[in-house]
Amino acid sequence: MEEMNKTCSCDENCKCGCNEGKPCTCGCSCGKKCKCGCKSFARVVSALLIGAGLCAGGFFPGYYYYQTKMNSNYVTVKGLSEMPVRADLAVWDLKFVVTNNDLSLAQQEIAQKGQMIVSFLKEQGFSDAEIVVESINTNDLMANPYRNEGASASRYILNQTITVRSQKVDLVASSLGKTGDLIAQGIVFENQYATPVSYVFTKLNDIKPKMLEEATKNAEASAQEFAKSSNSTVGKIRRANQGVFSILPSEQTAGASEASQIEKKVRVVSTIEYWLK
Repeated sequence: MEEMNKTCSCDENCKCGCNEGKPCTCGCSCGKKCKCGCKSFARVVSALLIGAGLCAGGFFPGYYYYQTKMNSNYVTVKGLSEMPVRADLAVWDLKFVVTNNDLSLAQQEIAQKGQMIVSFLKEQGFSDAEIVVESINTNDLMANPYRNEGASASRYILNQTITVRSQKVDLVASSLGKTGDLIAQGIVFENQYATPVSYVFTKLNDIKPKMLEEATKNAEASAQEFAKSSNSTVGKIRRANQGVFSILPSEQTAGASEASQIEKKVRVVSTIEYWLK
């Protein structure tokens, strides 16, 4: 320790440096004890350090125990939000087929019937930009090693799809019911038991923020009810999962398809964890 100057009882300078209670080593011949007081100061410092250690030893276990208890006090709830929507896009596939033993005649026939369909669509009010005529597919039955007997009678099967892609969903729905006029003219549509029109809702991103806000409010209301029954109060959000947005048919009957209905509803279920105090 730092050398300290104290006064010995022999009135000479003591340079013992914390030698209280020991023979004086200041170089005098008095033989008396040095009373520099350094040991008392050391005792005070030691006591303070011990006290601080005891406080720290008691604080940190208690603090972490408190944090552990607080971290276990939360509730997990779900918030539902539903919104009715209307399709803003319709995709209508008109797939038709012709058969003939003569490929050239079959090609002429399918071109003629394709023009009849395009004319029908324009009469309904669709523009050229909304009508897409796709390529012709050809199937030669004689090229099939597993062909049935009599395949040569209608050797060639040609099919073609004309697609209407329009935001006029109501016009598509009304025109769909008039395709019987085309059938009366000898046009054979393929897969008539399948749904030829898909009604699409394309503005999901526009309604997401509002639906998430509503789902969060509903989740918080559920958390409040839970807290009330447990004599707690709801704190901040601990963790949140927005959930998956689902587009469902407006009327969820047996076998109902969302794509076949203009009127739909969007649903999201958010999972949120709240701290409880």
